[in-house]
Amino acid sequence: MKGQKLAHHSARVEAAIASGEAAKSSLVASWCRSSKLHRLDPAGLRLPQRLSDAELAAVRQRVEPLLRASQGAMDRLYQAVGAAGCCVLLADRDGVPVDRRGVAADDETFRSWGLWTGAVWSEAQEGTNGIGTCLVEQRPLTIDRDQHFFTRNTELSCTAVPVYDADAKLAGVLDVSSCRADRTDAFTGLIALAAGEAARRIEAELFRTAFAEARILLVPSPDGQGSGLLAVDSDDLVIGATRSARLALGLTGDRPLRPVPAADLLGGTAPAQDQLGGVQRGVLQRALSRSQGNVSAAARALGVSRATLHRKLKLLELKQH
Repeated sequence: MKGQKLAHHSARVEAAIASGEAAKSSLVASWCRSSKLHRLDPAGLRLPQRLSDAELAAVRQRVEPLLRASQGAMDRLYQAVGAAGCCVLLADRDGVPVDRRGVAADDETFRSWGLWTGAVWSEAQEGTNGIGTCLVEQRPLTIDRDQHFFTRNTELSCTAVPVYDADAKLAGVLDVSSCRADRTDAFTGLIALAAGEAARRIEAELFRTAFAEARILLVPSPDGQGSGLLAVDSDDLVIGATRSARLALGLTGDRPLRPVPAADLLGGTAPAQDQLGGVQRGVLQRALSRSQGNVSAAARALGVSRATLHRKLKLLELKQH
């Protein structure tokens, strides 16, 4: 029976690859990469490659900011899905899980499947799978059972969401995996929502830590799912933006931003513009009140130049006392 299943899945994968469906199906495109680019055999029985303890320790040290930022979000996600037979994995950008959450009673099962820290789940190593394919396609996805490339992985269901760092670079993947046969489409949808929310929390924590001295503004995301974040310095210059904010504002690239005046960038984004104006107006009014209208004294108290303060007063249409 096991041999029949092995042959059936392999034949199905190979037939799909030969059919030319890759142009229409992202799943078949991933199968093609697995077979033709990475030279993998869907019938392969080798278990996932695992790093040594020393290698894993080195990887964890390299991604320490990501690990630190993810703790709370992973705990909350695990509390939501752990009792349903799922484990939560955080993988780096090479597809190596560096942290996980799971019920102790399920640990032996997940470890035997390679759903453990130190395993390598890149698409190059494991073919089509949640973590590896998410890293390649950089989008939330679910690889369910026989959508996996390897037959030995077809009992798994994996929902993965990319995580981006403070400069909008791909930092890793948050994955929820299950070996249970009774996982329904409806439950998978709920997992996808919960994993997406957890990934946004991790990104927000990374961003706030990276720009701890800046004001953080919210920018509605294009898809309506949460908000992007902007970091604005004391001179009203935007010095950082999350990936969601960059997409919303038409900013390209995954590198540190060249500082740009917030008023110029947010001209067409009313909520964020209002937030910027409201925060600035209150700060400036309080500073002017304390200095009894003395602009030079207010500028010194705010740590900005007199010229900068005059510019802000003009921008916000504030009059000196």
